[in-house]
Amino acid sequence: MPSILATYLSLGSNLGDRAANLSAAIARLGAVGTVGAVSSLYETEPVEVTDQPQFLNCVIGLATAEPPQRLLRSILAIEREMGRERKQDKGPRIIDIDIVLFGESILDTSELTVPHPAMHRRRFVLEPLAEIAPWVRHPLLQKTIRQLRDELPEGQAVRKILSPEAGNRIWQA
Repeated sequence: MPSILATYLSLGSNLGDRAANLSAAIARLGAVGTVGAVSSLYETEPVEVTDQPQFLNCVIGLATAEPPQRLLRSILAIEREMGRERKQDKGPRIIDIDIVLFGESILDTSELTVPHPAMHRRRFVLEPLAEIAPWVRHPLLQKTIRQLRDELPEGQAVRKILSPEAGNRIWQA
């Protein structure tokens, strides 16, 4: 029997009904593992390509027996099924799902890098991740998620707009 690993995924949406997009993606992710903790929703400014609508972001914990590459293929299929089109790198999107941590795994291939190579610089990832898993350690940097969040420089506006209690009602609807 394959081992079950705690995986953390960052989800974002800045097109259409952003909250509904996140909810639909979380429901679909239930087919590849057990969705555990779900962070609050955070409204965030776009990073790198800034001329686009603001995002709603969250982070979920997913217990899965899928190996990382198979999980990535499942995530890409969910994004396609939901209508994501990859027209512009870092551009607007209905849904974006990134594997930020896969247990304590370290992986660097042409298709997947875990931990996510930019997660420790992104407040829109660290703020919701620190909400649900502040004690988890980054396997390369050997710092907790809370430490990484607290070390971020000012900037990257992230505003909590929906608490986990209210969010749980949405995700379970």
